[in-house]
Amino acid sequence: MTTKAQLQWTDGMQFVARAGDSPAIVLDTHDGGSGPSPMELVLIGVAGCTAMDVIMIMQKKRAHLTDFRVNVSAERAAEHPKRYTNIQIEFVLHGKDIKPKAVEQAILLSETKYCSAMASLNAKVESIYRIVETGALG
Repeated sequence: MTTKAQLQWTDGMQFVARAGDSPAIVLDTHDGGSGPSPMELVLIGVAGCTAMDVIMIMQKKRAHLTDFRVNVSAERAAEHPKRYTNIQIEFVLHGKDIKPKAVEQAILLSETKYCSAMASLNAKVESIYRIVETGALG
């Protein structure tokens, strides 16, 4: 399977990017401030990939989620190419009667089998999760 993307330079370090027929996004530097940097997009990609995996697995397990969030942070090497060396992912699951073992299994499956974004990196990835019990489902 081939994935294609195109970037068009606009000005300074700003680019407009599009993958396939998806909507365009703006990439920039922190100084330009009009969009995330390429390395920030890498983190967003990892977070999005594992989030979709975990949600899909938890839905198959019939978990009653009312809200879900992924918080991701990373450390970068000081020397070029300044790759990510350590990525921390926190999964925050809200709902009723969410089983920790099911969450652990969903995260493990994402990390070891399904998340192609994570598998494409050469960084240590650490995951934790929090379950927030909510009231009765309506």
